[in-house]
Amino acid sequence: MAGHFEAVPGGGAAVSLDGVEVSILRSLAVQLLELIGPGDEPDADADPLAALFAEGPSEPPSDPALRRLFPDAYADDTEELRSAASDFRRFTENDLRARKREDALAVVRALDGLAPADAEESVLLELAPDGSRAWLGALNDLRLTIATRLEITEDEESERLYRLPDSDPRKPMVMAYLWLGALQESLVETLVS
Repeated sequence: MAGHFEAVPGGGAAVSLDGVEVSILRSLAVQLLELIGPGDEPDADADPLAALFAEGPSEPPSDPALRRLFPDAYADDTEELRSAASDFRRFTENDLRARKREDALAVVRALDGLAPADAEESVLLELAPDGSRAWLGALNDLRLTIATRLEITEDEESERLYRLPDSDPRKPMVMAYLWLGALQESLVETLVS
């Protein structure tokens, strides 16, 4: 089970992680939370119907990684579709950000529940079906973010990434990107089996 998720009875998944892997995953999830930004704190006296119709931003984010996480709904650049994309973003981005935030928080919370005594000790992370889906979303968001930062645009470039020299300053992030991809792939396999 080391290094990849396996299905567990009841539809969940489990993976064995050592202390370093726990630390890396937690750090990446926290960085993702910082990138996505804080959510609006719910006001106990707020009208739930008003919250349902709260408007979000109408312009795409300026950060390329956020643009990758929150893309425009329409790729065509006509005036009509730009307006439709703006409307779509205004009414959906807040909910999408909240879901991405919850997925990343699920990763942090699950990892905080593990307690490896040292970096080399392995611990077993077990996820319920809902936790597996949250982790899958967070792993996908982490990979998209890292791919944007590394300017990875196509799957064929992964082969090039395996051949980076150790002296390349991108090497640690490339290794994280590839490792997250293997985790994500094994988690997908548990969910479809």
